[in-house]
Formats: sequence, structure tokens, C-alpha cells
Amino acid sequence: MTYVQEEPTTTEPDESTGPMWWLARIVSMMLLFFFVAILLAAVVIPKVGGAMPYTILTSSMEPLYPPGTLVVVRETDADALVAGTVVTYQIRSGEPDVITHRIISAGIDKDGKRTYTTQGDNNPQPDENGVLPAQIRGTLWYHIPYLGYVNNWLTGEKRTWVVGIAAGGLFLFAATQFVSAGVDRRRRGGRHAAP
Repeated sequence: MTYVQEEPTTTEPDESTGPMWWLARIVSMMLLFFFVAILLAAVVIPKVGGAMPYTILTSSMEPLYPPGTLVVVRETDADALVAGTVVTYQIRSGEPDVITHRIISAGIDKDGKRTYTTQGDNNPQPDENGVLPAQIRGTLWYHIPYLGYVNNWLTGEKRTWVVGIAAGGLFLFAATQFVSAGVDRRRRGGRHAAP
């Protein structure tokens, strides 16, 4: 008679379902979601929606839009511009410098042109000069606090590089997750296979 000694069964915890595995998964998914959301809000959505992102640099629109707030504006018909609308406008027509303030009234200037009076929410007085419709870059579509600092940092060629690196990183992350899931399945399948 032949005796076969069975190997003792050990119940080792499965590393792919332990608390640290879950914690790592949750943290990595949260980071992925966070970076995708920033990329979407600062670059993709404005591009697709025909909008422009700007950054609030001063405290003139506090408390609702503090310095560092990303404001995304899009073109609006001049007839839709009414008191209470937040607009981003050129300080001088045709120049790149802009201000984001709220329209407090509309009127007609001495030349018979429509003009808007604007004021920062935190400013005690209206802006000195009236704003012509041609100066208005757009009305506020949405805003995100603190994301304006990222927008200021991501300019020109740097934006192209960062978007490319982020897209590559997200692709690499997805590939790693896919390969890791395949390895886990194979390992579990080998563990439960009959001798």
C-alpha cells in the first residue's frame, strides 16, 4: 500500500483582495479621476465648447471669484448682456489684457453706441470707463477655484507638452491596470486548478 502525504493547506491572505490592495486601488482611481477632471475642465471642455479659460488675478471679484479662480467664458450675443452678467472684457479694444467684472448697467454713450458699466463685486466704485460690445470676450460659463494657477502655468508649448504627457500617463496607467488584472486572473486560475 502506498501512502501519499498531503501537503498542509495554508490559508494565506490573497494579496489581490487585502485591505492594502483596495486602498491602493481607491487612491489610484481617485488620482486618475482628479487629473482627468483638471484636464477636462482647463483644456478639453473650453476647446470643444468654443470658450476661453482665464484666471482671476486680483481680489476685485471676491468672495465668489477669489484670485486663482479659473473662469471659462464663451461668446454671447450683445442683446443677452444684462445687469448682473459676469463678463470678461478687453481693457482697451484690440489688446490682449482683460478684466472679469459684473455688468451693473447698460446705456448709450455720447456717440450713440451701446455701452456697459461694469464693477468688481469687491470694488466700492464702478469701473472708470464704459465697455463697448466689441471689447467683451464673453460671459462666464463656469468657474473653478484655484485651477487658474494651473491654467497660468500651462501656457503655449508647455500646455501641449503637459497634455501629451498626461494622455500618455493615463494610457500607461490603463495598460498597467489591464495587465495587472490579467496576471491576477491567471494566478487565481492556476491556484484552483486540479493536480
